[in-house]
Amino acid sequence: MADLTPLGRWLALGLCLILAPLPAWAEEQPEGLLYRYVDSRGVTVMDRQGVPPEYVGQGYQVLNAQGRVVKVVPPAPTAEEIREAQQAEAQANADAQFLQQYRSVADVDRARTRRLAELDALIGVAQGNLQGLSAQQVSLQGQAADQERAGRPVPQSLIDQMHDLREQQQALNEQIQRYQDVRRQTEIEFAGYRARVQRLVP
Repeated sequence: MADLTPLGRWLALGLCLILAPLPAWAEEQPEGLLYRYVDSRGVTVMDRQGVPPEYVGQGYQVLNAQGRVVKVVPPAPTAEEIREAQQAEAQANADAQFLQQYRSVADVDRARTRRLAELDALIGVAQGNLQGLSAQQVSLQGQAADQERAGRPVPQSLIDQMHDLREQQQALNEQIQRYQDVRRQTEIEFAGYRARVQRLVP
């Protein structure tokens, strides 16, 4: 540039700046727009060339030539926000599946009635079997008493039968207790289902 006039040197320098490549993040930005973001120092920056990649995740605003905000890009979600969104989505899916099974409080009440009736039937059968065993026990105890009154030892087979009856009675009592526990838990669960339907269904 030694042979150029001062004006020529300025024109040459301007041409070099025009022809110089822009940063990748500044390419293809619409003309007349301003990009407002906060840099690493906490300073609000207004830039026509766009937002550098390292600041995009913090969110930014796009302003038109008149200085009005035409677009707001929110900050990227945090890990906690992502986790909460995933939990909310999972809950929404669970609620949708739940409503496919119970569409109204009446549906819940009908299902509750059926389930409790099934458990009551099982309890009734077990109680009936227990009564039958009790009757057998009374009979066997009477036979053992007759042997003792006659001065004879109680046969081992009779002792074994009474022992078996006691074990069966214990097993039935435990079974009845389990059914009753399930029945109570069922009532609690369906009370929760009922409240859930009332919350989900308008």
